[in-house]
Amino acid sequence: MNKLNFYSYLFLIISTIMLLYGLIFNPNDWIVYTIAIIFIPLFILSLGFITMAKPKKEDEEERVQEPFIGF
Repeated sequence: MNKLNFYSYLFLIISTIMLLYGLIFNPNDWIVYTIAIIFIPLFILSLGFITMAKPKKEDEEERVQEPFIGF
């Protein structure tokens, strides 16, 4: 879980920096499209992983015994 949390925050920071770069520095159109296609979904995915990695108080013991694998 620590690796997932670490990489989620890392991808969140990288995607935020790239999105701000596309907004502030006004690069060429193809660079903005590439940033949008790659880093907007990565931003949303990393937010989902961050919220999914935090267990509820009542589910903490179950998460240790059985990690989250889906629905």
